[in-house]
Amino acid sequence: MATTAATTARPNADKPTVICVFCGAYSGNSPAHLAAARALAHIFHKENITLVYGGGTGGIMGELARTLVSLSGPKAVHGVIPTALVKIENGYRTSLTARDGGKEPERVIIMSDDNAQGGAEAGSSMGESEYGLTTLVPDMHTRKRTMAQKVMDGGPGSGFVVLAGGFGTLEEAMEMVTWNQLGIHNCGIVLLNIDGYWDGLLQWVEKSVESGFVSHANKGILVECRSVEEVLGALRGYRLSEERYSLNWTSN
Repeated sequence: MATTAATTARPNADKPTVICVFCGAYSGNSPAHLAAARALAHIFHKENITLVYGGGTGGIMGELARTLVSLSGPKAVHGVIPTALVKIENGYRTSLTARDGGKEPERVIIMSDDNAQGGAEAGSSMGESEYGLTTLVPDMHTRKRTMAQKVMDGGPGSGFVVLAGGFGTLEEAMEMVTWNQLGIHNCGIVLLNIDGYWDGLLQWVEKSVESGFVSHANKGILVECRSVEEVLGALRGYRLSEERYSLNWTSN
């Protein structure tokens, strides 16, 4: 899907590139998706890129984070996860669970007083681990806003990449597309379409254009890549749609 306007001008030229990856908490049936996650991690390591992701420890999310930490160290990965989801993540263990089980936890979660009293609204960071640094947030919207802000604060080439996933991955991707269309951010969004996984979504976008619900220019907000090797070039050369809204989101 081609884009049609001037290359994004980023004010943070001296900052490192930050890429947020949306992807599934499950591995899927095809090994190609985990392989793509590992390959992407190797590229991030080579290019000194910071990964922001949803903080999961299983599936594609866990594979991506764990691989990059093994290559670049824990400071290269920043997970953001709502407190409620920690309870269903197999990769998280409280110190109580670890003690009862008689083994060392994969990750110890220590809830601070501020967090317990609602201070998690601003984010509460946990220690580094094999999945990097993790920040606890109170809800799903804060999770997306926090991840998006880290990308917006990043240097040239910062943006969003969408790997295979389910409802949550699709919802996150579409919100970032909408925010781009509304002028909330100027960052590129790449759909990594491994083995045609996202073909149905791309067909829907084309149908939306044909039906008059999405402009031809705005369909290019979402850029398709069919190989991991294309991703960084697509983000670095990302061009904004001429039909985006220029709205002031900082006014009261």
